[in-house]
Amino acid sequence: MEKKNILKGVLFVGIGASIYGMLATFVKLAYQEGYTTSEVTTSQFLLGLVGLLILNFIQTITSKKTLPSPTGKEVRNLMIAGTSLGCTSLFYYISVQYINVSIAIVLLMQSVWFSVVAESFLTKKLPNARKIISVIIVLIGTILATNLVNTEIELDFKGVFWGLLAAASYTLTMFTSNTLATHLPVFRKSIIMLSGGSIVIFAFLFFAQIGPLHFDGLKSIYLNFTENTEHIHSFRYSILWKYGFVLAIFGTIIPPILFNIGFPNAGLGLGSIVSSLELPVSVTMAFVLLGEKVIAIQWVGIALILFAIVLMNLPSQKSYKVAEIS
Repeated sequence: MEKKNILKGVLFVGIGASIYGMLATFVKLAYQEGYTTSEVTTSQFLLGLVGLLILNFIQTITSKKTLPSPTGKEVRNLMIAGTSLGCTSLFYYISVQYINVSIAIVLLMQSVWFSVVAESFLTKKLPNARKIISVIIVLIGTILATNLVNTEIELDFKGVFWGLLAAASYTLTMFTSNTLATHLPVFRKSIIMLSGGSIVIFAFLFFAQIGPLHFDGLKSIYLNFTENTEHIHSFRYSILWKYGFVLAIFGTIIPPILFNIGFPNAGLGLGSIVSSLELPVSVTMAFVLLGEKVIAIQWVGIALILFAIVLMNLPSQKSYKVAEIS
């Protein structure tokens, strides 16, 4: 049964990461049409909340048994933890403004070793050799898949900073999905976490776009951080039907649900390795929808990442014997 649950967790995390990997392409398309980070993230979280509320309502009225409800403490903890969802999207989308998407993805994928290190501290155990080797292969594959070895890249420090913050926040999201209120129905848990993330997103919308438009004091504060005032304008609601539905489905509805199901079964370290599927999916989507050139060395990198995932899931007879003895 344990083996079956691990495989189930790997499957759900893998699908969730693959869907999440589609986001960068749609965000880039939205940016090309002049939409701001505030508009992109707000549409994603707002419609995501609506979608999850509908799914939770359907589940509640169709369930044959009474579904467990969260305690006040659980709601508070999940909302606080959910801010990592908002921060991940926000930091990642900001980083894309300063550096190209391939580098932003590389930085986001640092969550792979962030998570393994975090799991090692939490369990007070060093990661096994297979996990360490798999992480190294993932990182090498990531470098090849983004074509870093063949491209001269001038890194903007601000983009690197926000990209690493996104990776740290992404790691926290995976951790909280794995540990907090795992007894709750997935929809209810996701709604609470998304509500916490929405607070971050709506606050950013106010302070970075809407607020400076109507309040001179906020505009003065805003100008202390950047001289770019192109983002200070009224909210363009067309983002909701142009990209909001896609971003909500691929960013805030399906992946969190799958992660909340998958990570408790797969574990944080293994789940983080499987979540690296996000990278090859992102490259493929950029190739198909954006027409970006993908050369042979990038496909080699993708193959290495997939190999690492297979390596992590090979049955270990030794580990089974140890488990039986204990």
